[in-house]
Amino acid sequence: MGGALTLLAAVSVPEADAAVVWYGFPPLEYVDASRIRAPLMGHWGTEDGVFSIAKVDELEKKLRDAKVQFEFHRYHAKHAFANETADSKNLSYLKHDAAAARLAWQRTMEFFAKHLK
Repeated sequence: MGGALTLLAAVSVPEADAAVVWYGFPPLEYVDASRIRAPLMGHWGTEDGVFSIAKVDELEKKLRDAKVQFEFHRYHAKHAFANETADSKNLSYLKHDAAAARLAWQRTMEFFAKHLK
């Protein structure tokens, strides 16, 4: 739900200075990319069974067409790869990936340092 809310906030809150999406998105018809003013970063698992990477490609196209400043990163990982408790849930579509999580957090912190001066 967090990724979806982040994207919807980027669309609906013009005062936002930056936004980072982890894994999720709302139905793409709710993403009016022309209204996004803040720089956007996204982290996606290519093996995510909840949010398909093909839909991420569609989202990227919407953002590119609207000339949104964004950078998306893809990791060979499943949904919730940064969640340290994902494995304890015993759900096949969740899997913690410590290396991907470290890299995503590093990228996120650098992104915020750049855009939230």
